[in-house]
Amino acid sequence: MNVYDFDKTLFRGDSTRRFLVYLIGKQPRLLAQVPGFLGNALLFGLKLRKKQAFKEKMFRAFFGHAQNIDQALSDFWQKNLSRIFSWYAQTQRPDDVVISASPEDLVRPACQALGIVHVMGSPVDLHTGRYLGPNCHGKEKVRRFREAFPGAQVDTFYSDSHSDDPMARIARKAVLVRGEKLLPWN
Repeated sequence: MNVYDFDKTLFRGDSTRRFLVYLIGKQPRLLAQVPGFLGNALLFGLKLRKKQAFKEKMFRAFFGHAQNIDQALSDFWQKNLSRIFSWYAQTQRPDDVVISASPEDLVRPACQALGIVHVMGSPVDLHTGRYLGPNCHGKEKVRRFREAFPGAQVDTFYSDSHSDDPMARIARKAVLVRGEKLLPWN
């Protein structure tokens, strides 16, 4: 089985950031949430707020105040599915797994369109912006993978970031993704 990170690995860019910008562009009333977001970002930047708390406040501000988020998500993926890197078609297998720090329900529609059945991400309620469990990042990815696939072997792991070293260590082979370039994991 191959396992993939999503953002900047399969998807050109950061899907969460792009979706937030898309939402604000389609629902300008969400601009009212920007001042609070900037304060939240400042606290995170100063290391006075942890990553999950920062992300939850951001999601609650924008997702929690968006109108018809399900339709917005569908429209977003219709416009952005073309941002999947072309190399994926050569590595795709029926048992592929995507494991991402982005909200699971945000990346799931793109994965389904690609035929990827197994999708894990941060458990975030897109209607409220609340986390329903730990942010799926670093060692948490390994924990979630082992829980979902006990005893399974990762043949090849693909990611753009060394924050995914814990997943890379459990794979037979790891590949560092730099856009359309696939490089050895060092």
